Amino acid sequence: MNPYPRVLAVLEIVTSIGLVIFWTMFFTIGLAPVSPPPCYFTFENSFPVPDLILAVGFLIAGILLLKKSPKGRTLSLVCAGALMFLGVLDTSFNVQNGMYTISVGDTISNAFINLWCIGFGGVVVYRIMMTPS
Repeated sequence: MNPYPRVLAVLEIVTSIGLVIFWTMFFTIGLAPVSPPPCYFTFENSFPVPDLILAVGFLIAGILLLKKSPKGRTLSLVCAGALMFLGVLDTSFNVQNGMYTISVGDTISNAFINLWCIGFGGVVVYRIMMTPS
């Protein structure tokens, strides 16, 4: 049996949980940099709703993959595209506004989030497309 669909399903569920945890922490303990650019909060506040929709989608997709439902593959592809789009959008903002140079901590956290979104999204697409149904 191919282990990739199960691993992918678990990582989709973990990503879903990670999105919820990130926004919970953002609005409770505050994850903003010490001196963000003026447009930072306006930009960041546009993400919670799409990220929450994405979290629900990845949670459902992961569960469906674990149940070996073909619908899990389709929903995984939709969510992977959304994850990559949001990752590229965030990366573009971070580069244009110097977010990678504010502090070492901000560089590491922003880079990890952006790389995860773009990289994991790409892995999901590749694995779903290359794994027989």
